[in-house]
Amino acid sequence: MTLAPPCRVLVIDDSALVRQVLSEILAADPCIEVVGTAADPLLAREKIKRLNPDVLTLDVEMPRMDGLAFLENLMRLHPLPVVMVSSLTERGADTTLQALALGAVDFVAKPKLDVARGLEAYAEELRGKVKMAARSRVRASASPMRRPAGNAAAATIGFRTTDRLIAIGASAGGTEALRVVLEGMPADAPAVVMTQHLPASFSTAFAERLDRHSAMSVREASDGEAILPGHAYLPAGGRHLRVIRDGARWRCRVDDTAPVNLHKPAVDVLFHSVAQNAGANAIGAILTGMGEDGARGLLAMKQAGAATLAQDEASSVVWGMPGSAVKLGGVDEVLPLDRIAERLLALSRG
Repeated sequence: MTLAPPCRVLVIDDSALVRQVLSEILAADPCIEVVGTAADPLLAREKIKRLNPDVLTLDVEMPRMDGLAFLENLMRLHPLPVVMVSSLTERGADTTLQALALGAVDFVAKPKLDVARGLEAYAEELRGKVKMAARSRVRASASPMRRPAGNAAAATIGFRTTDRLIAIGASAGGTEALRVVLEGMPADAPAVVMTQHLPASFSTAFAERLDRHSAMSVREASDGEAILPGHAYLPAGGRHLRVIRDGARWRCRVDDTAPVNLHKPAVDVLFHSVAQNAGANAIGAILTGMGEDGARGLLAMKQAGAATLAQDEASSVVWGMPGSAVKLGGVDEVLPLDRIAERLLALSRG
């Protein structure tokens, strides 16, 4: 059997130390070849032409040309899989979410250069995301995000019921996929509960970003709050979101229990709770993402009588999570991303 050639990576960062650390981590994997490094986007442009890399790692904040401006030009003129290397600050979170909107595949935190412990877990995450990026589908820049204004999908369509619940899970590529789905939801849509793999410091910025571009009210869930139509709920950073039943209504349970499938929040945690407490009144959708998180939970939802959807391979950045759910038999329908909102609404009426 012929082994696939290693994926060729160009590391772009203005810090010589960060370039060295990232290069050493990546080069230690036989499936990755670091073909070069660049200290700024202008040098990177020349090296991309000369070295023809498969994947870039890109620092968000760079001299001579802002990382976002470089990424926007790149995705317009020469789309390549990009993994952003980002500071886990409020400003870094917002910049990284903009980068994902422009077409970056995923992101990792900046390595903590003063900590020897924990670098192995970081190394594993970085290598995994670079290899996943090499297999991902890259699109040219997405259209700028906007709040729907009177379009057909987002018009009020007369939902009055409180007995439908939509549960959605996503990972790599999911920040944009969730935006597309929520843009298609009317202001009085059934309640939506969501889990997206994100670090703790990103969740507030992500919820605010989705809220700006959805007719629904999108918010970070508070433990114990009632789940209401017209609202979409994300777990607060680094915590699981569950749905619990309280008499005739549902409430959010946000907790700090152990990671599941190496994730916190985990999609399986949300989906299993929805299967248990909403049963056939729920509809589940699993979107683009790496790995298998959510596949078993979606199967549990289907077995409890819920309708289940998965994003199709062609429109997914990574077809790991949806593909796993399909393989496990947990999916009723496989649809392109731009049809998922419409189908969720149709099933909610049914």
